[in-house]
Amino acid sequence: MRIGILGTGTLAAALGEGWARAGHEVAIGGRSRVKAEKLAERLGHGVLAVAPREAVVSRDAVLLAVSWDGVEDMLGRVGASDGALQGTPLIDPTNAVAHGIGTLLTERGESMAMRIAGLAPGARVVKAFHLFPAGQWTSPPGDQQPRVTVAMCGEDGAALDVVGELVRDVGGTPAILGALDRARQLEEAAGFVIGLAFTGFDPNSAIPCVPSPPALN
Repeated sequence: MRIGILGTGTLAAALGEGWARAGHEVAIGGRSRVKAEKLAERLGHGVLAVAPREAVVSRDAVLLAVSWDGVEDMLGRVGASDGALQGTPLIDPTNAVAHGIGTLLTERGESMAMRIAGLAPGARVVKAFHLFPAGQWTSPPGDQQPRVTVAMCGEDGAALDVVGELVRDVGGTPAILGALDRARQLEEAAGFVIGLAFTGFDPNSAIPCVPSPPALN
């Protein structure tokens, strides 16, 4: 696939490395062209540094790997309001939470995913990759790490299939939990995990181990 990544931070680097290793064509567009070029050079595997607008043109998927408060600026740079992302699976891994506390900073009942959908009309927004730290994706699949479940939601079945494949390519198992109106719940879950971690508790100890029901034939 041809994948565009908007951003040059740790998640952009981790997923960019994983997807390039899996054989995808990756292009990185950041607010700083210098940072994008340095990241592309470090990742190798034919990763390209391009202008943000070029990173979304004719892509099979685009990752919006910027901080939540930089979303509007980045989407403005690529012309999202003019339909530049029309029909494109747009992956939203953002968490609009108070640092070290985990409480959501969006308006009551609002999710970042729905806000992004409003800023990028026509984009096929998928909430995914928002729960695990970037380091989860830096090891090759199967490299002494158990597979983790990546909770996802979105409106478009084809976009969910594309993102699900990208999840598998970095060693995860996609779990589709419904349409984009579930995004607020997924973002609250991230805030819950962040809040526990920053107060010194292992989030795994706060989640009951419930066996999965048998698969239906």
